[in-house]
Amino acid sequence: MEKKYVIGVDIGGTGTSFAIVDREGNLICKGNKDVIKTQAYPTPEEFTEVLCRELKNLIFGCSSKIEEIRGIGVGAPNANYYTGTIEYSANLPWRSVVEIRKMISDKIGIPVAITNDANAAAIGEMTYGVAKGLKHFIMITLGTGVGSGIVIDGKMVYGHDGFAGELGHTRSGRHEGRACGCGKVDCLETYTSAKGVARSAVKMLEIYPDVPSIMRNIPPDQLESKHVSEAAEKGEKLAVQIYEETGKILGESFADFVTFSSPEAIVLFGGLTKAKGLLLNPIKEHMEKNLLHIFKNKVKILVSHLDETDAAVLGASALGWEA
Repeated sequence: MEKKYVIGVDIGGTGTSFAIVDREGNLICKGNKDVIKTQAYPTPEEFTEVLCRELKNLIFGCSSKIEEIRGIGVGAPNANYYTGTIEYSANLPWRSVVEIRKMISDKIGIPVAITNDANAAAIGEMTYGVAKGLKHFIMITLGTGVGSGIVIDGKMVYGHDGFAGELGHTRSGRHEGRACGCGKVDCLETYTSAKGVARSAVKMLEIYPDVPSIMRNIPPDQLESKHVSEAAEKGEKLAVQIYEETGKILGESFADFVTFSSPEAIVLFGGLTKAKGLLLNPIKEHMEKNLLHIFKNKVKILVSHLDETDAAVLGASALGWEA
């Protein structure tokens, strides 16, 4: 029987989403993203039991025969493509090595492939999105953290141990001593993730106490990147400056990233890209300013067109064709 479909599973720190996807990237049936709250399961065994039950319900409820499913692709923080494990993820409740690929495959009886969430996003863009046809690109996800996936010669770079491409944990060049969840300080994601932008906003409000801003109506410990976005949309100079600084940091880092893989493009995905030109213009400006001459005007900055609510599942599903 022809294998018409794959299943994509996005294991997130808050919730786990999943869907059945066809070869064109159409979501045939979606699971209820509110069903599985990842943090509600203190052990991976409990989590996997519920996940596999819901996957079976999805398969049979969608009137798709299990024989038509080619494979299951899973994206998760700190997931290792080679070993099929999730290892010591800071964003999941299981601070250990979890044999997630085997656990799912044994229960469902379908081949499973797994990689970290940013690599899954890169594979999704290469299969269904703006990176289709590109053989050399870097995927940067600007969400709660900063993830990355590196594609060279049309192949995902995993490194010798499966963990290559943690560009969000390279040093940003700033020296404020911002603590990162990985244990280091001043990682790129401490400045340019959604949380990093919020931290920058708190600092800017302290530095410029006399500059009016609607952001001052929010307690510092509750300030989020969406509040910065709202202020920027109203034309507040302080919020615009935060995006300028964030774009500058990213652009400088991108110039460094280009030197080791000479990509055709850097593809951006995540909530921060909604700032559009406020963020993208300084990224491009400072990347070009810091590039070696041989790379200037060669690297495109592309923004994902995949629907943000479905992109993580779609990216994971692309991995299912390889399972």
